[in-house]
Amino acid sequence: MPYLKREAPCPEPLDCRILTAALDLFVENGYHNVSVHHIQKQADVSIGSIYKHFGGKEGIAKALYKHILNEVDELIDDIKAEISSPSEQCKEIIKQLFEHTETHQNIIAFVFHTKHTDFLPSEPLICDASPFIKIRQIISEGIQQNEFIEMDSWVATSTIFGGAIRMIQLRLDGIVKEPLTGYTDIVINAAWFGAKSTQAEELIQKSGGGAMRL
Repeated sequence: MPYLKREAPCPEPLDCRILTAALDLFVENGYHNVSVHHIQKQADVSIGSIYKHFGGKEGIAKALYKHILNEVDELIDDIKAEISSPSEQCKEIIKQLFEHTETHQNIIAFVFHTKHTDFLPSEPLICDASPFIKIRQIISEGIQQNEFIEMDSWVATSTIFGGAIRMIQLRLDGIVKEPLTGYTDIVINAAWFGAKSTQAEELIQKSGGGAMRL
């Protein structure tokens, strides 16, 4: 099973094996280039068991999407439970996403490098999914507590996480050759310059973009 922070049970249940196989195949080959037979072969299960548990390839994709978003959701919940400061929560989220890019590449790729609307048009956009709503709420709380300068919450979210997400994508594409864990501090420092510095605040005020929209 594609977990971020726990070990898969051993032996792995049949439905978990199907999702694990589907994740690897979808990320490595693209959803539209993968058939139920490909998943069946990689998971070493029967075709009947796939249809029994998921009803077909789209059902597998939906279950995988919900499962992985739940994994990211739990990661953010754990960070919020352990750290009280919104700005420190953001730092820890970036740190852990970089670490998981190195250790759980296909999970991170499915979240940040897959165009889900191409094959799951009825599911919410990734930016409207629960984990990313929570991230925006953390940033809004940080603005309210004066840990970040006051600005539109979407601009703040892009300022704090945009560079980190782009680095993840570049690493997944093989453009960034070194592990992301070596870039954590510099990416956070660059984000913090835009989200906390006096110079950035002055520029936002001059542009008339200081109003916060929750």
